[in-house]
Amino acid sequence: MKRVLCLLAALASLAIMPACYAEAAQAVDAKLEGLKMNVQIGEYSFTATLEDNPAVSEFVEMMRQGPVTIEMDDYSGFEKVGDLGRHLTASDTQTTTAPGDIVFYSAHNIVMFYGSNSWAYTRIGHIDDLTDWETALGGGSVTAVFTLGDDSSV
Repeated sequence: MKRVLCLLAALASLAIMPACYAEAAQAVDAKLEGLKMNVQIGEYSFTATLEDNPAVSEFVEMMRQGPVTIEMDDYSGFEKVGDLGRHLTASDTQTTTAPGDIVFYSAHNIVMFYGSNSWAYTRIGHIDDLTDWETALGGGSVTAVFTLGDDSSV
């Protein structure tokens, strides 16, 4: 009898677990909505509003461990590209970017746009105020430091 009760309890737990996991995932996703990220490029500091997708969740986890510093090179006169050092979950869609867009490319490159391009990317976020954005990115290579915004309680 005890075995039957234990088996029934185990089966009931298994039936409930997916629902609990789905609720937890929705709670994390809801916390990503409107989450802010700081982007420091030399003396210039910017705030970006983050997207809500698995790659951003993984990037947020990286930033929770500490600042993410990436050396970025100019590419084609409209974007800065740098290797993140690891692959994130890509959800690439055909996108036409605009200045201030930040995306993942090939699941391991972070790209910041000061011009426009059309390609398949996974969106990270967008710079909230573009004042000095193009000046900060300037010509040549830059070092970008990504941190979670001050109001990030996720």
